[in-house]
Amino acid sequence: MSRGKIAVREPKEPDTKYKSRVVSKFINMVMLGGKKSTARKIVYDVLESIDKEDVKEARRYFEEAVKNVMPEVEVRTRRVGGANYQVPVPVKHDRAETVAMRWILDAAKKQKGAPISVGLTSEVKAAYNEEGMAVKKKQETHKMAEANKAFAHFKW
Repeated sequence: MSRGKIAVREPKEPDTKYKSRVVSKFINMVMLGGKKSTARKIVYDVLESIDKEDVKEARRYFEEAVKNVMPEVEVRTRRVGGANYQVPVPVKHDRAETVAMRWILDAAKKQKGAPISVGLTSEVKAAYNEEGMAVKKKQETHKMAEANKAFAHFKW
């Protein structure tokens, strides 16, 4: 009896304006209720405002900001003999990218009073300069992993 083959992930389509897979993924994360054109407009507004203010190309600037927020390790809960342990595990690149974008988006949403595009712009700039709430979240995650390094032998 033959076993099923492992499905190969199809590469995501890059966005039309910046030809970037990362920007395309971020547009999908910003999207609410299937309103992709609205999400696209928000993300493009963010990138255009970065382009106006800074010398560096907006796409590279955004990708560098995401890279600065990407965690290398995270903790996962593992139950061993009736006790729960926070086990530090390395993060795969795709997950790290997704988590970094989620943290940037969450930090922008927490900035009340201004439109989301303004909050995203400020958070992306902060992430590029390795400051802001998203980078703080990454540092907390790394600190947690460092504190629980003793349980690293409980790997999957």
